[in-house]
Amino acid sequence: MNTKEGLIIHFSKKVIEPIPEEETSIWTCSNEGCSCWMRNDFSFGEFPNCPICHSSMTSDIKSLPVLTNGTKRSFQ
Repeated sequence: MNTKEGLIIHFSKKVIEPIPEEETSIWTCSNEGCSCWMRNDFSFGEFPNCPICHSSMTSDIKSLPVLTNGTKRSFQ
């Protein structure tokens, strides 16, 4: 603790819990100049196009924080 002009100042670091990650299916843009990607669970079609440059997307795996999508889609 530090004191400054009669005030007690306390500095504390919050304990940050690690965010659990898992290997996740994603779609990544096939255009080398575009860095867009999206989770497979959050895509809008069975074979989506890139929402940024409209190129085709390819399936890939990425280690990402765990998320759940409650939306059910018929093409999965």
